Amino acid sequence: MEQQLILRFIDPSSRLRAELSRIAFNLGHHAEVYASADELIDHLPETGILVVRDDHETGGVPEVLRRLADAGHWLPMIATDTEPSTVRIVAAIKAGALDYLPLPLDLQRFNLTLAKISVEVAAHGQARRRMIEAQSRIAFLSTREREVLQWLAAGSSNKVIARELEISPRTVEIHRANMMAKLGAKHAAEAVRLQIEADMTAAA
Repeated sequence: MEQQLILRFIDPSSRLRAELSRIAFNLGHHAEVYASADELIDHLPETGILVVRDDHETGGVPEVLRRLADAGHWLPMIATDTEPSTVRIVAAIKAGALDYLPLPLDLQRFNLTLAKISVEVAAHGQARRRMIEAQSRIAFLSTREREVLQWLAAGSSNKVIARELEISPRTVEIHRANMMAKLGAKHAAEAVRLQIEADMTAAA
């Protein structure tokens, strides 16, 4: 028996939400529907696959993914639209959508996409969640603290960082200590790991 998935559909059209729910049930999956990203963000789920209408008026898939990231959250996402343009497909995939399917959904292609995502999502999701968590923590740093972290991640010593940023080594130490405290990092290696994970867009 195939694994039952939780499919979370975001679509402004009540008619399409009902139609998509029927498709999910017919494929043996559970469906939850949302009229907007606001509904989803207000009650963030821990699991499921998002199937999001790339609605121009709300900013589309990139905006939904940005809001999830701002909340320190990630869920695998499939983008949909009735007449997807190449520009919007590229934007959605670059933002983190795992696939882009035209509406109405082709059941065979949709089922194959779900099967592929359900197999890959564990490893992909862990990498994506680590990236978002790291980015959320780094977002609390000041501009100078981020610069110190970036140079530290590049393997630079305090003396080199001071020279590159044109500040004193003592000031570097202060920024470094503040940066470590904000990140909750006990060691420099932990701070460097967070910087690397924050840059893991290729793994997302």
